[in-house]
Amino acid sequence: MRVERVERAESPGRDGLRVVLAEDSVLLRDGLTALLTRFGHQVVAAVGDARALLTAVADHTPDIVVTDVRMPPAFQDEGLHAAIRLRAEHPGLPVLVLSQYVQRAYAAELLDSGDGTGVGYLLKDRVGQVEQFVDALHDVAAGGTVVDPEVVRQLLRRRRDPLARLTPREREVLALVAEGKSNGAIARALVVSEAAVGKHIGSILTKLDLPPADDTHRRVLAVLAYLRS
Repeated sequence: MRVERVERAESPGRDGLRVVLAEDSVLLRDGLTALLTRFGHQVVAAVGDARALLTAVADHTPDIVVTDVRMPPAFQDEGLHAAIRLRAEHPGLPVLVLSQYVQRAYAAELLDSGDGTGVGYLLKDRVGQVEQFVDALHDVAAGGTVVDPEVVRQLLRRRRDPLARLTPREREVLALVAEGKSNGAIARALVVSEAAVGKHIGSILTKLDLPPADDTHRRVLAVLAYLRS
């Protein structure tokens, strides 16, 4: 599967890059270090958490950062937020983010950071396709934008209509949520049980790709999606 070059700069040179690598898995970190070294790049720092990543970039001024999304201590999005912070503090710093799964919100947030150039978002499975991974590294280092094709598909699907996957009943429930009604009020309006309303809302949040978080916050995001549709 070909990696998508959303915005490609001039063909990058093949000179060795100075890389700061952030990955909490020791096995993968060592494997990536060996891979990058094999292709003539220098891993100037290989760290296991977001705080160490920030320090390593300040200490080494690398040509590019390669980082995982989820890192200690909470294994949520520490690596992603470190990457966005680095792009704000070091304008023009190329960053290639690796993720175990497609997280469309993460990808969109990363691609919106900085001026949108010198950034990449790849699934970790892509590392196994060695030449494509190395090409992506060079493209990002040269100022290009590289996005995993699976992420591209899902971002495009989301932009078409975030509510397209909802059933008519789920749309009805979401409309009542947007009116500020509680689960009990929705149940009375639709003449169903509160448990049924809870199931509908759970399905709505899942279909809108809203990650587990505070329920009130998720309801607000669902309403925003409804109002924007």
